[in-house]
Amino acid sequence: MNSIKTVRQASREVPVACKSDVVVVGGGSAGVTAAVSAARNGASVTLLERYHHLGGMASGGMVLVLDDMVNGKEITVSGIVDEFVQRMAKTGDAVFPPPEDRNGELANRRKWSRWGAYDFHQPKKPFPILYAVAFDPDAWKRTSLDLIQENNINLRLHSWFSEAIVEDNQVKGVICQNNSGRHAVLGDIIIDATGDLNVATSAGAPFIDGKFIVTTVFRLMNVDTDEAERFEFDNPEEYYKVDREIRRLIGGCWDHWWLKTPLPGVVWCNCPHMPGYDGISSEDLTAAEYEGRGRMMRAFQFAKENLPGFQNSKILGAAEQVGVRQTRLLQGEYVVTKEDVAERRYFSDTVCRGRDYYTPYRALLPKKLNQLIVAGRHYSAEPEAQRSSREIPPCMAQGEAAGIAAALALNGNCSLKEVSAKAIQKQMRAQGADPGDVPSANALIEHQSEEEMVYG
Repeated sequence: MNSIKTVRQASREVPVACKSDVVVVGGGSAGVTAAVSAARNGASVTLLERYHHLGGMASGGMVLVLDDMVNGKEITVSGIVDEFVQRMAKTGDAVFPPPEDRNGELANRRKWSRWGAYDFHQPKKPFPILYAVAFDPDAWKRTSLDLIQENNINLRLHSWFSEAIVEDNQVKGVICQNNSGRHAVLGDIIIDATGDLNVATSAGAPFIDGKFIVTTVFRLMNVDTDEAERFEFDNPEEYYKVDREIRRLIGGCWDHWWLKTPLPGVVWCNCPHMPGYDGISSEDLTAAEYEGRGRMMRAFQFAKENLPGFQNSKILGAAEQVGVRQTRLLQGEYVVTKEDVAERRYFSDTVCRGRDYYTPYRALLPKKLNQLIVAGRHYSAEPEAQRSSREIPPCMAQGEAAGIAAALALNGNCSLKEVSAKAIQKQMRAQGADPGDVPSANALIEHQSEEEMVYG
């Protein structure tokens, strides 16, 4: 065993690769949206991504349903996420139920539940159909690239974040690593969209460690989905026995372990759910790959032998990224609580929202640091609150708001903490997004706190 605990690295000069108004670190869905939003508001933008593709969990993680966008009959998450849906729908790469099918009727539940378009937040089954979007992961990658190119954003793939550059509590840029070596990317405002709070942590922002289930998502091909659905609805007792055994072999999954995709005969499986792994640890992520693939193959083999519709199926492949749901969480100017989400608390400085909950601008801002803002699942929240407010569309809304905030700070020659939430709300509305400035009928509205009044 290696007894050497540390090594000393000589200080060295690092070449500057580029400088822009805004640097977005992390090319997942929140990062792409943040970059596009900032660019459309007049900023020069550099986007850094560690992998060879954009989209994060929506593409490399193969989380292939956009949900958490509906409060009753009201669609609450809109804006750039709509552009993704519309562009993919034009090429047949996105599928969603029309308004007339969004109800609890049996025919519509039979038609749409295996697309993942059902309201699992309801207290009891059967879950009604609602607006949610099934999509193809490669279409998401293409759409992301198109939006980046159309908005003249400087994209640097294969660039791994290494450390933040901080002077007098202001984040000035980041150090990245790639096959060419270390290099600096400088910016007036930095957006941390890493998902793991890498930039803010490196810069010294307060945070807490979180942990939730991880998943190795996989897809199957050559599935006769019509036959499988007939068996499920026409022979519920037999189906339940087979499904129960598959779920046991997988070892943890949501209500439906397989869902349809826009590709005929291809289904995706958002499982197995594996607790106890640290999504920051390379050792844990490696172990999760081993365990996840083992569970995947056992469940697949049983389904192939016992589940009608799956007899000719084959493994199409596992996701390029382990599905990590929670790691470090910012402890920012406001920490969203479990009660805030569950009780639908409205904030006057809300700048984006999920299904029926609201995200205040303060929850995107770190304490102690200037000119840094976050967007994504690592926003300032308690672990229990984050678990029910971390889906892809709300994270994209955070990115859109963060991009606007960055541009407003640049245009106003002020700090991010001096940007008015009302100005962000106004521009979100102008871009077709819902910032949550108008609370829904079921929102909890209380008196403004002093902090809300400052940022509002």
